[in-house]
Formats: sequence, structure tokens, C-alpha cells
Amino acid sequence: MSRPAPTQVAPGVHRLGDHGVNFYLIEDPDGLVLVDAGTPAHLMQLRTLLVGLGRPVAHVRAVLLTHGHADHTGLAHTLQEAGADLWIHERDAAILRDGPRSAMRHARPERSMLPYLLRRPSALALPLQLARAGAFTTPAVQGARVFDADQVLEDVPGAPQAVVLPGHTPGSTAYLFTGRGLLFTGDALVTADGFSDRTGPTIVSRCFTHDSRAALTALDRLDELTAHLLLPGHGEPFTEGVRTATRQARRFGVH
Repeated sequence: MSRPAPTQVAPGVHRLGDHGVNFYLIEDPDGLVLVDAGTPAHLMQLRTLLVGLGRPVAHVRAVLLTHGHADHTGLAHTLQEAGADLWIHERDAAILRDGPRSAMRHARPERSMLPYLLRRPSALALPLQLARAGAFTTPAVQGARVFDADQVLEDVPGAPQAVVLPGHTPGSTAYLFTGRGLLFTGDALVTADGFSDRTGPTIVSRCFTHDSRAALTALDRLDELTAHLLLPGHGEPFTEGVRTATRQARRFGVH
């Protein structure tokens, strides 16, 4: 279920998605940027926002994918056809090339979902919602632009820094917009996890995490960054600083 309307979370930064997943539109003088691409069901929400801004879909110049999971890549094919460059770490690019169901092969999670559902059956609502939203049947995507290490993406409006944080998936990546104090963490650090019923900074449960030990180590890399607003793939924005967020995530651990 989509939110009634996108929410502006910072000047020129709009949060889209629904109560299960976030993606973001960033306005920049050189063009529009999306961080992640939601699900196919979010297309009308994105179009409505763009109409309100007086911008066509073709003004989206870049889509920065934090990882290859289906709830973050659903509009990638549509936006690429409209002219946007897709960016993703090379270790997750195979999921785009082979289609969303290939994530179980390229980024197999550590644990089965079943024990979590036995403890908390209501957690099944999120994967069912994604299925209804068409997340698992989107076309495979060719021709994404890839990187293999931390780097500043000079061709993207705002010149964000890609910060590689393997763990949730092999190519999980955050994007830092240094001049705006914004850090988009994707699923490397979230503030809500329906499978552990955790609200607050945390690492995603093992049934959706490829390598939890690496995911914990990635928090050390986040500690090196400075941003006043953390914008995760799931949950509410976090305004108390990067190190506060990582400290809370470490305290909670991985479940």
C-alpha cells in the first residue's frame, strides 16, 4: 500500500514508497536522481510527484541502486527506457541481468524465512505485498553502469560518493551526498525490520541478509562517514548521526 503522498524529508529530497519500503527522489540543478527504484506498483506515485514538480520522467538522469533486491529495483527497467542511467555495484549487477528471482542464487540469505514466520506470522505480509506489487516479475535489465569500489560518481547530478558495504548483499552500497549531509543507506542499515520486529537502527534479519558478519563489519565503514540525515531502505529517517545509528545497530546485533 502506497503512502498517500511522497514526503519531503529534506530540501529537494522526497521519500516515496510505502510502509514496507522506501526510495527517494533528489532534485539537483543538473537533473533528478533516484536512490533505489521501488516496485512496479510505485510508478503512478512517482509520476504524480514528477507532475507536481513540473518534470517529466525523462528528467530522471540517474538511478542509484543500493543493491539488487526486487523491492529496490522494480522501476529500473522503466526508468532506463526513459533515459536514466542505472548505477549498481558489479557484484549485484548479475541480479539485474538475470532478473529479480535470481537474487536467491547471487545473494542467497544465511537463513530460511520459515523460523521467523513461525515466531511472527504477520511478517509474511511484506513478501506477499511485494508479490502483489509485481516485484518478482519485472524484466531483466541490461546495460547498467557498474563500479567495483568506493568512488565519487562524477556523472551523476550532485556527484555522490558510492560507499561499498557488502553484507546484506555482496554489492550492497550506500550513497553519500556530502554537500547536503545526506547518507542513503539502502538495506546496509535500516530503521525497521519486520522479521525481527525491530524499530530503530539495525541490520536486516538473516533471512534477508547474505553475510551477517560482513554486514556488521560494514558498520565500521559507516562510522567513517559524516551525515546529518540517514535515509534507509526501510523505516523512518534517522537524524541522530551516523555513529549513534551504528552503535544502536551493534547493540541490537543480528537476528
